[in-house]
Amino acid sequence: MCEKSEEVSSTEWVFIKMNEQEEDLIYRMHRLVGDRWDLIAGRLPGRTAEEIERFWIMRHSQVFAEKRKEQQKALALAENNS
Repeated sequence: MCEKSEEVSSTEWVFIKMNEQEEDLIYRMHRLVGDRWDLIAGRLPGRTAEEIERFWIMRHSQVFAEKRKEQQKALALAENNS
């Protein structure tokens, strides 16, 4: 019996957190090799090509830029209220 897998819309993705070194390496590698996510992931232990690609899309998409701003505002408000 085959289970039907449901594809998750990109707007429903959870933000992927990368540390500063990972982000820097992704940007530098992307300049060198382009969208070869598997090659970039090979330089980041514990990260998959899918995670790297999703991170890149989320960083460079207008939809996600607006969501990031909303999330940052909510975090700032929470910090100010505590």
